[in-house]
Amino acid sequence: MRKSIKNNIVITMLLCIMFFQIFSKAALADSKLKDNFRVNARCAIALDRESKEVLFEQNAYEIVPMASTTKILTAIIAIEQGDLNKKVVISKNAASIRGSKVGYKAGEEVGLKELAFGLMFKSGNDAAIAIAETLGGSVEGFAQIMNHYATGIGIIDSHFESPHGLDSNSHYSSAYDLALLTSKGMEFDLFREIVGSKQISKEKYKFTRDYNNINKILWLIPEANGVKTGYTGGAGKCLVSSVNHQGKDIIIVVLNCPDRWAQTQKIYNHILETVAFENHNIKELVYKN
Repeated sequence: MRKSIKNNIVITMLLCIMFFQIFSKAALADSKLKDNFRVNARCAIALDRESKEVLFEQNAYEIVPMASTTKILTAIIAIEQGDLNKKVVISKNAASIRGSKVGYKAGEEVGLKELAFGLMFKSGNDAAIAIAETLGGSVEGFAQIMNHYATGIGIIDSHFESPHGLDSNSHYSSAYDLALLTSKGMEFDLFREIVGSKQISKEKYKFTRDYNNINKILWLIPEANGVKTGYTGGAGKCLVSSVNHQGKDIIIVVLNCPDRWAQTQKIYNHILETVAFENHNIKELVYKN
């Protein structure tokens, strides 16, 4: 009888060990499967804006050019430090800048608030120069403000040389830094309004013209609420997005990404499949088994 009981105990223990091994292998395989998730981008990240928890990353800390996503910082500084009611006279330098532009003419008067919309809606390099000259006295002076501001909010692996992001060896960032920067921007109501709106009529704020947002992600993902596109020959196609899911802003960055719209959607869907947002008031995210 005792021998039978001992045998049963041994068998039970062996079965427990077997089940544990099977479960461990399954969990390890599942973990590897998640780790193997990749997107067609040089660098990418998904970050919970509130907790700053990294939900996914792929070369997120690599130093790379970031094109017009630079304008996220330009907009933040304009909103936080500028007099948004100030009228700005567009300089010849601003009007003649190369690349994407709103189309402001030299000598035209445009309010600083409108320049912020033009900067982000149309990726206006002319708006970027006008903002820089107004707040920094020059592009070089504004670059100093940009770097000081970035360092002050914990962005330490980036360096800014211009307000627009045209290619330069001394102008660089990382997907992680851009996610942190965007998290800061989303703290400001006006920033959220600018990056999350599809269009703005000139009547609303007595602007000089109507503006339509060129950021397609606002149409492709219903929950998207920003933020900024970018492209240069050196940086490739870039996109910084914010998607609001159950009250949480998920910041998604893809850099040097040929199919930035689809890859951003792919990352967002991956996050929904692998992360449980149990309560939008709970900061800590619970990963699904």
